[in-house]
Amino acid sequence: MERRQPASCTVSLDPRGPEYEYLCVDEFLKSAVAARALASALELGVIDYLLVRPDAERGAVSADLRIDRVGLGLLCGLLTASGVCEVEQGRLRLSEPFRRALKYRDLLEAKLDFAQLALPDFMGGLTELITAPDQFRRRSRVFRLFDYGRCFDSSPESEALTRRWMRITTALTRYEAAVCLAHHDFGRHRRLLDIGGNSGEFALQFCRRIPELHATVFDLPLVCRIGREHVHREPEGPRIAFVGGSALADPLPNGFDLVTFKSVLHDWPEREARELLLRANQSLEAGGTLLIFERGPFEIGEGSVPYSVIPFLLFFRSFRPPTWYKAQLESMGFREVAIQRIDLEMPFFLVTGVKGP
Repeated sequence: MERRQPASCTVSLDPRGPEYEYLCVDEFLKSAVAARALASALELGVIDYLLVRPDAERGAVSADLRIDRVGLGLLCGLLTASGVCEVEQGRLRLSEPFRRALKYRDLLEAKLDFAQLALPDFMGGLTELITAPDQFRRRSRVFRLFDYGRCFDSSPESEALTRRWMRITTALTRYEAAVCLAHHDFGRHRRLLDIGGNSGEFALQFCRRIPELHATVFDLPLVCRIGREHVHREPEGPRIAFVGGSALADPLPNGFDLVTFKSVLHDWPEREARELLLRANQSLEAGGTLLIFERGPFEIGEGSVPYSVIPFLLFFRSFRPPTWYKAQLESMGFREVAIQRIDLEMPFFLVTGVKGP
């Protein structure tokens, strides 16, 4: 039998640095077909089987995993076409590029989950998203999942839904934080307030890199409870405190030399987003830094739009240009306001400013 190479074997180390290498997972999430085949392979145990038994005969895979040969043949064909697997003489193995992507399995699985959740909204509601966004939001599964009103409630249903979206956002943040760390000198900071800090993953990544840093995460009460579970077993856990409340209504702690917003402000209309910035300013000491790390507006070029960004397309109206944040900080008297563009799976912007005396 002629050797069948995967259709996509071009995943390589990112020349920008190791903090960007996680982006290789998107190579295997380019289409709904490829992503669905990969999700099925994970669900059926095919990926884990091939990690333990590379170059396994397809007959053995079929027998051991109790997948009939015809069904396994289809799955193998889809996995080979998307670059996940190689087949030679009836033997199946994971491709080297996909093995590299599996270093980021938590992110891969989170993106699969998020895209699968968002696909019905996109396919059934794109016209409504474009022409009647408020109506779309009311009907959207994704917007119902990200219902922050549940986070003042501790019912089993609210907790299950909150844990689901926190798993997704935590996995995204784990790798995006490393990029943020590469673009700002965090070593000079000692007290961090992360407003809307979710599970504490953003703060955790900073505390791992900077032993002298102590962090406070301010978020909704249920989010904080789940966040404490997330960090308490980590060596850095004792340096991360959680304060529950509404960032728009409740007092924020103060006395910090760094206040951060990571993928938070886009959730709010301009009026509320400005109010959050004003309140963050009050939490900062003179000479402290306010840092905003956000996705920017979509830029759709000539190439196809990958399946993995569908969830973010649903939020396309929310992503502001960085110049809006820059203008807000300057109007509040911040100095040295700077914008850095960072290209990930879509444009990100890092906006920083120093509080005046």
